Amino acid sequence: MKKYDIKTTDVETLKKWYHLMTLGRALDEKAPSYLLQSLGWSYHAPYAGHDGIQLAIGQVFTRGEDFLFPYYRDMLTVLSAGMTPEEIILNGISKATDPGSGGRHMSNHFAKPEWHIENISSATGTHDLHAAGVARAMVYYGHKGVAITSHGESATSEGFVYEAINGASLEQLPVIFVIQDNGYGISVPKSEQTANRKVAENFSGFKNLKIIYCNGKDVFDSMNAMTEAREHAISTRNPVIVQANCVRIGSHSNSDKHTLYRDENELEYVKDADPLAKFRRMLLRYKRLTEEELQEIEVAAKKELSAANRKALAAPDPDPKTIYDFVTPEPYQPEKYKDGTHNQEGEKTFMVNAINETLKSEFRRNPNTFIWGQDVANREKGGVFNVTKGMQQEFGDARVFSAPIAEDYIVGTANGMSRFDPKIHVVIEGAEFADYFWPAVEQYVECTHEYWRSNGKFAPNIVLRLASGGYIGGGLYHSQNIEGALTTLPGARIVCPSYADDAAGLLRTSIRSKGFTLFLEPKALYNSVEAATVVPEDFEVPFGKARIRREGTDLSIITYGNTTHLCLQAAEQLEKENGWKVEVIDIRSLMPLDEETIFESVKKTSKALVVHEDKVFAGFGAELAAMIGSEMFHYLDGPVQRVGSTFTPVGFNPLLEKAILPDEAKIYTAAKKLLEY
Repeated sequence: MKKYDIKTTDVETLKKWYHLMTLGRALDEKAPSYLLQSLGWSYHAPYAGHDGIQLAIGQVFTRGEDFLFPYYRDMLTVLSAGMTPEEIILNGISKATDPGSGGRHMSNHFAKPEWHIENISSATGTHDLHAAGVARAMVYYGHKGVAITSHGESATSEGFVYEAINGASLEQLPVIFVIQDNGYGISVPKSEQTANRKVAENFSGFKNLKIIYCNGKDVFDSMNAMTEAREHAISTRNPVIVQANCVRIGSHSNSDKHTLYRDENELEYVKDADPLAKFRRMLLRYKRLTEEELQEIEVAAKKELSAANRKALAAPDPDPKTIYDFVTPEPYQPEKYKDGTHNQEGEKTFMVNAINETLKSEFRRNPNTFIWGQDVANREKGGVFNVTKGMQQEFGDARVFSAPIAEDYIVGTANGMSRFDPKIHVVIEGAEFADYFWPAVEQYVECTHEYWRSNGKFAPNIVLRLASGGYIGGGLYHSQNIEGALTTLPGARIVCPSYADDAAGLLRTSIRSKGFTLFLEPKALYNSVEAATVVPEDFEVPFGKARIRREGTDLSIITYGNTTHLCLQAAEQLEKENGWKVEVIDIRSLMPLDEETIFESVKKTSKALVVHEDKVFAGFGAELAAMIGSEMFHYLDGPVQRVGSTFTPVGFNPLLEKAILPDEAKIYTAAKKLLEY
């Protein structure tokens, strides 16, 4: 391995490094002035004191081979990696030509996706999971390169950082985790974050993990550490932690006042430890550069920054009309079954088998499709409900494998792996039961934001499968619904089939579509005779297309999932006893929603009953009811009514579950009352 030191490093390299460090520091110091002039950059986290390690990260990053996940303090990192001062300013003042997000993402979040300098969120440390996912793809496809992810020492207190390092060690993935340790998490000192003085020691027992310590204030020590880390990760395909000891010369950010918690002695110490000043003194002391040469570089840096500033200020602002662009990618459009219906006869298939066969069919169609999750691939077992049975045997353990019990890791590495190449599509079982998915909601949010936040440059091609709902006597964590919370987040498609054919068709469309889809599987219907149907070969169901399960003229019932069958039973009883003709609409797709079919039905019947399994209060039905009440008010002959679960958790005892969940009798009573209104 090449060793860097002040005596042997060639002069041109030293000039380049000093130029980058001087230019970066000038930009770092200028950033707050944009806010003072009301030009933007309302969030700025100065990097001064991290100069050595950030220069080294950018210099070691190899464009075309590596993926870089910088955090919000990594200004010099991305400058060193090749981004221009103009591009950095464009992000800072939120211009439409910002290469990372087009002004959509927070300032100090620098990215250039086409170079794989990745757009990451503000939730620090979450990108470690994405780096692990990219590295998994690198190993699978035999790609020479590494994933480099960077953040401060306090982020290691987050569970998803642990999950990423644990997973990378378990799977032996070429990830370099750079910990820029400046001793503070905003105002919280490191002593209140971790028992170990060096946070990397928290991971010292991990197998396959190399830990390198360096002085992040020193250019040469940092360059040697990062060079060693990359060479080790490539040669062994194992992860590395680089802990770089830094100082934070300024406040955490422009909204923080560090004089409130740091005394004068400490502030004087960090100023004296300034890496840029130290590097300048070394260049002079060892006579590698003259004072005149240094001043010439400094003048050139100021001119470069001035020119970049002029260009960035002249750049266009984002157009408010574009806010609806890139919320969700255009999905795959079915070709054979354009409306998601069929009239075929034949042998019926249970929903669980329909999902299993569709997964296998799509895995045969696209060899770049993968699936993982908890308990999905262990010899003959295919998950708790045998949905993935036989898949590992056919497609191998590199494409079908079980994940640790770490929901964040399951979703986050799917996000990362799909970054490697857009042809990759990932199916994940996010948790064994939907109720257990909550630890991964942060990564769910990441997935919903990616396409919009990156201004259309990246959308994670993920189908997130979750076994949802009750009617199985499972109680808490095994019988509840979560869609009411997740439909509040734009950027995901959310579907919930009621029948085997729709499960197959929606899953096929989901896997073939660009972007992120939440696929809810009502587990009580897996082996239900009522949900079993004929499933045509290659059946497809478009997103946003409801299915009228029963025609009617007197009342519209809008439903999905488990309650579709209960509504059909209640509708049949109402016609049998009273002659009322009730129309039952199975929406199938919650996001996007088939408003047209719902509205046309309500126009015809003039009455609407919304039924779903989730809680009535704040459930998805509240949005349906509000939408009908707002748009169809002039057609209504009665108030929009709702039936769902009580505002309680779901109990385990069958008597409690029955009292909580909607059933045929509750739906019948509500429908009859509305019909008589």
